[in-house]
Amino acid sequence: MTHAKPVSIVMIEDDEGHARLIEKNIRRAGVNNEIIPFTNGTEALAYLFGPDGSGTVSSGRQLLILLDLNLPDMGGVDILEKVKANPHTKRSPVVVLTTTDDSREIQRCYDLGANVYITKPVNYDGFANAIRQLGLFFSVMQVPETP
Repeated sequence: MTHAKPVSIVMIEDDEGHARLIEKNIRRAGVNNEIIPFTNGTEALAYLFGPDGSGTVSSGRQLLILLDLNLPDMGGVDILEKVKANPHTKRSPVVVLTTTDDSREIQRCYDLGANVYITKPVNYDGFANAIRQLGLFFSVMQVPETP
């Protein structure tokens, strides 16, 4: 019996409070997948593309990327662009989480291949609810096991 690899969740979020909240709500939604947190784009890209920058390290990985657009070292849009341009990561779903609700930026993210765009409401209940809905999205996204 061969088993598909479980999906790892790569969370790129520099706000520690938001990161904790996201993780709490993912867990509350019943998703037990590994969460690999990064607080900046540089480290996240090093993980995704490896020391040589080719992305082959991710070729066997099942990844779901949670991406904050406002990072200390680079814009999330640049990361999204790199992920979707790389043959080894372009099929990984990307969920953009941000406080920005600029419609042009939202459209740009979708144009670049983002799967879901969630505006972080300052209201924590609203944010928690958005993440819970995402939790349903995650549970649907489990990679099926092959018999």
